[in-house]
This record gives sequence, structure tokens and C-alpha cells, in this order.
Amino acid sequence: MQSAEQIKDSVRQKYSEIALQDKTENQSSCCGSGGCSTEVYNIMTDEYASVAGYNPDADLGLGCGLPTEFARIKKGDTVIDLGSGAGNDCFVARHETGEEGRVIGIDFTPAMIEKARENAEKLGYTNVEFHLGDIEQMPVSDATADVVVSNCVLNLVPDKRAVFSEIFRVLKPVGGHFSISDIVLVGELPEKLRNDAEMYAGCVAGAIQRDEYLNAITSSGFENLAIQKEKAITIPRDILERYLEAPDVERVLSGALGIFSITVYAEKPAACCATTCCS
Repeated sequence: MQSAEQIKDSVRQKYSEIALQDKTENQSSCCGSGGCSTEVYNIMTDEYASVAGYNPDADLGLGCGLPTEFARIKKGDTVIDLGSGAGNDCFVARHETGEEGRVIGIDFTPAMIEKARENAEKLGYTNVEFHLGDIEQMPVSDATADVVVSNCVLNLVPDKRAVFSEIFRVLKPVGGHFSISDIVLVGELPEKLRNDAEMYAGCVAGAIQRDEYLNAITSSGFENLAIQKEKAITIPRDILERYLEAPDVERVLSGALGIFSITVYAEKPAACCATTCCS
């Protein structure tokens, strides 16, 4: 069993490689970097091309949803994107906030931060910034953001409860909310798949049970939890056969073990002082 730091080091190394690849290479491999399957496979089946604010140079094809589509971003909002990569969701969010808003991307891979900053400079955006940091300990002050978004990142993080606690901390107490796309499980994921470092850096092995994921949100203090979108993820047989014995391969293919992409929304409750709520 890998330690949390070993998992992080593996993810950081893999995503450093991904930052140097083009989108076609990333989409043809479930792990993003290096070939995983003889089939072209990409869990990102939602298409960004028609989304306002989309910039193809910032799209590495690594997402599993469109959280900005559901995030209820308003003009002038401050938005934080967790695991911002090359900046794709930040630039979409910036279209929604307008020039009067602010968008902050956080990523712990230096190569991704460099790539995102280059993209922002080419676009001439002065209100989009990228910070190197761990989303379990965000380099952001309390009550900074109106909205937090993230796209297929928390499944890579060992301590998901720590991330939700940090999201709660950085959101404003009035109107603060998040929309996050991620991978979750229904049923027991076989140990060999869960513990494989390469799969941690790309697909589903870092995912937890859907009920556990949702409980981590509510136990962090959020309210009005809602699943905004859900879709099943299919892993090709040749990938499964690399990691699993034949009976477990059939369990996955039969649907006894479910892997899903969800986009989930929740709100930070309004802060209260004694018997009256703060404005």
C-alpha cells in the first residue's frame, strides 16, 4: 500500500509528463501519459469546443465533466479551480466572471503552472492567476471565493476530506458554493487496481465509493447537496486484463462494479453570529 506522499509523487511525475504532450496523446491513453490501452479511451466524453471561453491550447483532454457549466458563476465572482492543469476550466470560468471577476487556478505540478501561465499571457488575461500549491492546503486566504470548481482531480488526492474542509474554508460564507466533476465507485474496487500507481495517476484507482464521497461533503458542513450529472464510465477489457484476474474482469464488465463520473454541487451555509446571520 502506497503512502499519501508516494501517491502524490507518482501523480506529480505523471502530470509533469502530460504537460509536455498534446491532447491527442492524452486522449488515447487512460493514464494520460504513456499507452494504457490498444483502444482509444478517454473518460472525458463531454465536449468543450462549443463552450464559451474555451481555449484549445489549454485543453489537455483530462477531464470527466463540465463543472463550469453547472457552477452558477456570475459576473464579478471570484472562482477557484482545483487542479487547474493548463488552465482550461479557468478560462471558461473567466468568460463567466467577466473582466471584473477573478479566477485562481491551483495545481501542484510546476510544469502545469508554467503551461497555464503561458496560455493566460497569450490570451492577455490579467484577472486569471495560477498558484503552485497542494489543494489539501490551499495557498488562499479564508472566505476568498464565491465559487470553487474542479474537474476530475479529487479522485487523485489521498485525503479527500481535507480537500472538502479546505473548500469550505476558502468559500465565502454568503453564497459560496462549489461544482465538482469527479470519479466515484459503486461496489468494491479490486485491490490490484486500487493500489496501482499508474492508475492512480490517470483513471479511477484513487476514486472512493459514491456514498463515502457524498458523506465527506456533508460532514464538512456543506448543505443543499445535489448530483447535477451522472454517467457510467466503461474501462476497456484490455486495461482490466492488465490488472485483474478473469473473474474480476467479468465482474466489472457485467456492471457488478460500477465506475461513474458525477458532477456534484453543494453550498456553504451562511455564517451566523449569535442569533443573527452575518451579511
